[in-house]
Amino acid sequence: MAEYQNIFTQVQVKGPPEMGMDETGELSSERTKTTRNNTWLGYLGNAQLGPIHLGMFGVVSIYLFFVWFFLVGFGMLQQVNFDFALFIRTLFWLSLNPPPEEYGLSFPPINDGGLYMIASFCLLFSVLSWWIRSYLRAHELGMGKHICWAFAAAIWLFLVIGLFRPIAMGSWSEMVPYGIFPHLIWTNNLSVAWGNLFYNPFHALCIVFLYGSALLFAMHGATILATSRLGGDRELEQIYDRGTASERAALFWRWTMGFNASMEGIHRWAWWFAVLVPITGGIGILLTGTVVDDWRYWAIEHGFATEIEYSVPESTLLGD
Repeated sequence: MAEYQNIFTQVQVKGPPEMGMDETGELSSERTKTTRNNTWLGYLGNAQLGPIHLGMFGVVSIYLFFVWFFLVGFGMLQQVNFDFALFIRTLFWLSLNPPPEEYGLSFPPINDGGLYMIASFCLLFSVLSWWIRSYLRAHELGMGKHICWAFAAAIWLFLVIGLFRPIAMGSWSEMVPYGIFPHLIWTNNLSVAWGNLFYNPFHALCIVFLYGSALLFAMHGATILATSRLGGDRELEQIYDRGTASERAALFWRWTMGFNASMEGIHRWAWWFAVLVPITGGIGILLTGTVVDDWRYWAIEHGFATEIEYSVPESTLLGD
């Protein structure tokens, strides 16, 4: 009966709604009462939608996020004189920009970066409220705090770019503009202005962990899918009582690359690789402009890169 499974199929179980743990009944007032099943959601995960826990920090986070969203949208609309057709056509190029450099760390006028600052504070407190919500949810459900600390690693990079580095540089103008192409342009300009971030060793580590985590998650997901017909998806049982799925998965990776992770250890590998992406990236950005003025010269001076001298063949010179 288990042989029906392949890469294109997935079981969707639809039955009485699972309302979750709430022995004391104290949490019922903070979450929605109804659930429903959605077939399309079932292709991505569990088909049941709801209940959704709200709580004070969840409401605050969602509210402040929408305030940020509408302030950014209002600022962009203002740039096109509230012409919605022009707004749609130029959306990818529009931006809400941080204050000019002359204002330093003071609060600028509303029309000269002040709206950006208000929106940024709303986004900051929205993200921090969501982190508190994730911590409280894990604590009240008796879970470990692994998700919260992984989220905190991402918030570290967010804070470095939008708060810590601008303060260290002495100007809010170092913050990132809100916009699609302007955001990408800011990233490029940051690299150009400080000697090419490719010579930043923390940037290199960030890329290593980024690609490494993608590879690890792909390897792990493929291994579990390949052994799910043998119970590989029941990973908890496989951790403390190795069965056919775990044994075959271990044998496959031993034969393929000489050694293997355990059913428990692979999750620690993947967690650390993913978490170290924003941690190392944040360190590299924080050092840019504050400690290191030119990453290329720094890399050459410390043996991280080599000075290359280019010579032009005589045959290409003018007059030849």
